[in-house]
Amino acid sequence: MSLTKDKVLEALARLALPDGGSLVSRDLIRALTVEGGAVRFVIEAPSAEIARQMEPLRRAAEATVMQVPGVTGVSAVLTAHAAAPKAPQLKLGGHPTAQAGPMRPPGVKTILAIGSGKGGVGKSTVSSNLAVALARAGKRVGLLDADIHGPSQPRMFGLTQRPASPDGKTIIPLRAHGVTVMSIGSMLAEDKAVVWRGPMLMGALQQMLMQVDWGEQDVLIVDLPPGTGDVQLSLCQKSEVAGAIVVSTPQDVALLDAKKALDAFATLKTPVLGLIENMAVFTCPHCGKDSHIFGHGGVAAEAERLGLPLLAQLPIDLDTRLGGDGGVPVATGSGPMAEAYARLADRLISGGIV
Repeated sequence: MSLTKDKVLEALARLALPDGGSLVSRDLIRALTVEGGAVRFVIEAPSAEIARQMEPLRRAAEATVMQVPGVTGVSAVLTAHAAAPKAPQLKLGGHPTAQAGPMRPPGVKTILAIGSGKGGVGKSTVSSNLAVALARAGKRVGLLDADIHGPSQPRMFGLTQRPASPDGKTIIPLRAHGVTVMSIGSMLAEDKAVVWRGPMLMGALQQMLMQVDWGEQDVLIVDLPPGTGDVQLSLCQKSEVAGAIVVSTPQDVALLDAKKALDAFATLKTPVLGLIENMAVFTCPHCGKDSHIFGHGGVAAEAERLGLPLLAQLPIDLDTRLGGDGGVPVATGSGPMAEAYARLADRLISGGIV
């Protein structure tokens, strides 16, 4: 079996960083080459100061790759950014300058919104894993974390760097697990609250759509905040959203709010592409028995009533939670959950949505 770059990256992905994630999930590997059994790569640290502290990690990376079958020699070099990039600035007050016409991010073919009626149903988890699954299927994928008050995508993707802005206007988004990611959470301290009124939210959404250099993307997934507020209104009225997917648990209270989200998208004339029932079942790892903690079949019944596709029924899963907390979405790996998200991605691709 021949030695490939993918096998080297798989080995490096298993080398955990002290503060979470890996060299691969943090996008720190550069200039990886494989020539016969000789492997060379560069580890790019966020700063020169951090690079000076990473020598033990460099040695560990060399030792890890040396264990890959077929490797006869490894050379890893540490480097760092020459200078810290100029941080992008978002206005923290006042009304945004009105966008003339629809907001159409250059290079983005399709905008897909992921919404929910209430928080805590796993909408952001679905968004992150669907983005990864689409990327693994060969699509160019962007993910916009539009949950301004509760951004979670930086944690879910293991992103700790700030987006760059070479000219102070255009924002260069971050990238991890094959997905281009932009979130207000990457521009603030993790425990910093965003206390903004509606005009500020609309301004931030406008900037993250139009001032970000998204590049060429087959699909831009927008992880919406829960509810039916300013962000949903601005996105659906001012940009060309191809469709929305609504996530809910089977619980009656969650489904009640999901119906409001469905009505909101109908009011905004945004087509709903289907529903996802999350936390549908819990399988005990000890006895193998299934338990329907949040009820059973509610989302499926609602989808049938409305004539909408039930796109997926996803279980409560420990690996999904661990992956989200650890910055490595479960869809990056293998197993039942990764396969479930792969099927969801394939359904959207085969349906011509993405």
